[in-house]
Amino acid sequence: MVSTWVVTPCYNEERRLPVKAFEAYLAERDDVGFCFVDANSDDDTGPLLREIVARHPDRTAFTATPGRHGKAQAVRAGVLHACELPGVERIGYWDADLAAPLSEVTRFIALFHERPEVRFVCGARVRRLGARIARPAVRRYLGRAFATAAGRLLHMPVYDTQCGAKMLDAALAAELFAEPFLSQWVFDVELLARARRRLGDAFPEAVVELPLEAWEEVAGSRLRPIDFLWAGVQLVRIAAKYRRPAARD
Repeated sequence: MVSTWVVTPCYNEERRLPVKAFEAYLAERDDVGFCFVDANSDDDTGPLLREIVARHPDRTAFTATPGRHGKAQAVRAGVLHACELPGVERIGYWDADLAAPLSEVTRFIALFHERPEVRFVCGARVRRLGARIARPAVRRYLGRAFATAAGRLLHMPVYDTQCGAKMLDAALAAELFAEPFLSQWVFDVELLARARRRLGDAFPEAVVELPLEAWEEVAGSRLRPIDFLWAGVQLVRIAAKYRRPAARD
């Protein structure tokens, strides 16, 4: 039975989606499934995803988001859908281009087994000996600047907020994704802020960053340098909300 579901948000991925890589991983492991989300694509992404699900009905799932509301809504829709699937223990979300290869999914699951106190694993694109981390210099520096700002504003020692590879235990995922996010593109920061508020003193041990062994930026990304400026505005909104005490019932 599938115990780990990986949500994969897709927008206009008809030509980029590495279908063979997903299907090869399904053949390799019988405890992992993929929940594909069509984020109101303009091309034939939706039919392509339905074809994959038709070939692997027990190991894949499909949902779609009406309207165009960004990555946060697509991921949230997929997570909430995965929460309803039988036997689910962990839910991750992964960029559709597989910049982080699916072999990293195996490492994430292993960490949950090795450290029972861990409830939330975040991939971190750390350039180091033995790792294959390939990112354009501009995006690397902008990403580091953004993560540093996020960490300081929210008082969290986080290295890489925006890595598109994360995994949570299902119960925590259901709580953290229950409400819509303020931002559709830097929702990862808000997710961490929610986790800190929910976990309290357990946060430092329950939420960990796992340095990835491989990451390769895939051509076709829709993010532009100017988007990082807008992300800064969104970060201030998130910080303003989550630096306040949580409302009491």
